Amino acid sequence: MAGAIASAMLFVLPVFAQDSRLSLADRVSLLEQRAQNKDQSSAAMVNQLQQMQSQLRDMQGQIEELQHQLQQFQDKSKDQYVDLDSRVGRLEAAGKGAAPASADSAPTAAGAAGAAAGATAAAGNDAAPAAKAPVVKGGKTPPAADNAAAQAAYDAAFKTLRGGDYVGASRDFRKFIEQYPDHPLASNAFYWLGESYYVTTNYKVALEAFQRLLNQFPQSEKAPDALLKVGYCQYELKQVPAAKATLDAVIRKYPGSKAASLAKERLRRIQTSAG
Repeated sequence: MAGAIASAMLFVLPVFAQDSRLSLADRVSLLEQRAQNKDQSSAAMVNQLQQMQSQLRDMQGQIEELQHQLQQFQDKSKDQYVDLDSRVGRLEAAGKGAAPASADSAPTAAGAAGAAAGATAAAGNDAAPAAKAPVVKGGKTPPAADNAAAQAAYDAAFKTLRGGDYVGASRDFRKFIEQYPDHPLASNAFYWLGESYYVTTNYKVALEAFQRLLNQFPQSEKAPDALLKVGYCQYELKQVPAAKATLDAVIRKYPGSKAASLAKERLRRIQTSAG
């Protein structure tokens, strides 16, 4: 009996040993497979990290470009606001000595005529004399009622502009020009018509308005500012050589003026951006 048990044990022990060896090999293989999977996972994570870093660099570049464009837009808007505000300020200052109905300064010739009339009447009358009716082509003087209506129409258009309704202002100034093409304020109306389009970035139409002012009223007090805005519009329309030539013309034709100062500043910025 004891011999039978011993014989059975001798048979079973090699089997257990073989099974134990197979289990150890399986465990080693499993560990190797896990290590390989870990290496592959690490490599995948490294690749993902590199892709994310590349995407981050691209996003940073896009953000910087957007910031640059935003700064350019803010600078442009600031220039437009300062330019328009300075002109409105000058008009308000000039209007303090004019008739209450006037929202903008009349051309120099009309102002000189009004001053001469005031000097003539001052000796016998302390009250300010009424503004002299403007003379139109052909030497005809429009009726006082027509002149008053023209002034009222101009004032209404200018008030609309100052209120920020640029579409309405452009419509009103066009209507004024159509109804009163020979009025002394027609050149001013052309200028503010151009401004109403310039502020809304409709540079092509603004350019046409400023050029018509220069062609039809070359001696207007608005001519320096109109020529300056022609250069601005040309630059916005990517006509850089023409813009530079126009701004140079402003400096040559109107030295010492505010328009010449602004032209120099814009030329400096154009050259800086080009460099």
